[in-house]
Amino acid sequence: MYTAIGYAAQSPTSPLAPMQFQRRSPRADDVALDILYCGVCHSDIHQARNEWGIAVYPLMPGHEIIGRVTAVGADVSAYQVGDLVGVGCMVDSCRQCRACQSDLEQYCEEGPTMTYATPDRVDGSNTMGGYSSSIVVSEHFVVRIPEGLDPASAAPILCAGITTYSPLKHHGVGPGHKVGVLGMGGLGHMGIKLAKALGAEVTLFTRSQAKAEEARRQGADHVIVSTDAEQMRAAAGRFDFLLDTIPVPHDLNPYLETLTFDGVHILVGLIEPVEPPVHAANLVMKRRVLAGSLIGGIAETQEVLDFCAEHNITCDIEMLDIRNINEAYERMIAGDVKYRFVIDMATLQK
Repeated sequence: MYTAIGYAAQSPTSPLAPMQFQRRSPRADDVALDILYCGVCHSDIHQARNEWGIAVYPLMPGHEIIGRVTAVGADVSAYQVGDLVGVGCMVDSCRQCRACQSDLEQYCEEGPTMTYATPDRVDGSNTMGGYSSSIVVSEHFVVRIPEGLDPASAAPILCAGITTYSPLKHHGVGPGHKVGVLGMGGLGHMGIKLAKALGAEVTLFTRSQAKAEEARRQGADHVIVSTDAEQMRAAAGRFDFLLDTIPVPHDLNPYLETLTFDGVHILVGLIEPVEPPVHAANLVMKRRVLAGSLIGGIAETQEVLDFCAEHNITCDIEMLDIRNINEAYERMIAGDVKYRFVIDMATLQK
C-alpha cells in the first residue's frame, strides 16, 4: 500500500475536496501509473451527487485517465516503466463469461468493475478514480496511447470517443450511409468526427441555429434545427442511422420519422426512462430499430485510439486546474464548455 492524493466527494451534497487515501501495491498482473491528465465526464457529476442512486462514499471520480507507467507486476508483459498509457471506464471484469470472452467486458454478465465507486473484485475495497495522483490497474484494462496523439486531448477518447465509436462500428456505419448526430456536446462532437472519418455523410440535429457554423467546423455536412417543423418534415425518411447523444429525456418520435426503413436510432446519452413514450408505429411501419450502446471493450478502446491517431482526431478540450473542479461542474451543467474539461494533474501538487 502507498499513500496517494486526489479530490473526492464525501457525500451527495459536499463539494469535491482534497483527500489522502491508500492505493494498493501492484499485484502480479498490475500496472501502476502516475496520472498526467484526466477528463471530466458528466457522469462524474451524476455519481458525485448520487443522482443515479448507486454512489459509494468517499467517491473519487475520473475515468478518462492518461498516465506514465511507474511500475509493473511480475506477470506483466505488454507494458514497461515509462510507457504512456490510458485507463478508461473499467478496471476489471469476470473475464470468463460470454461477453468478456468476446472482448465485450462492458457487458460482463457479472457486471464490470468500474474505475471508481465499485468494489474491487479481489479485496472488496472501493475503487477510486482518476482525479488523483496515481492509479494501479490490471494490465488487461490498460491501453497504449499511440505516438502522435496529444495525450491531454486523447483523455476523453477513453469515454466520449469509445462511447460514440463502438455503436458506429457495431452497426457498420461507412461510406454511402447518412448519419444524424443528435446533440453536440462532449459525445456529439466526437460522434460527428468519427462518423465522418468512417466515410458517412453527417448531419447535426440541434435546437440552435447558432451551432451550425461550429458543427461544420467539426466536420458535419449539414445541420437541421430540430425545433423547425419545416426542416424536420423535409428530413423524413432520409437517414440510415441516428446517434443520439442527448443526455436528458426527449421526444424520440420526431427523430424516428427521419429514418429510412431499417434505419437505426442509437441511444448513447440517455439512461433514464424515455419520455414521452415511443409510438410503436414509428418502429413497426418502417422496420426501424431503437437501440442502445455502452462504451466499448478494451480491444475496441485500443482500436478507437489507433483510429483517432490515424485520422488526426482528438477531443476539443479546455484544460482545468483541479482546484477549480467544483466550478467546472457548474459550468458543465450550464453547457459552458467546448467540449470536455481535462484536468492537468500537475495542478494537484500546487
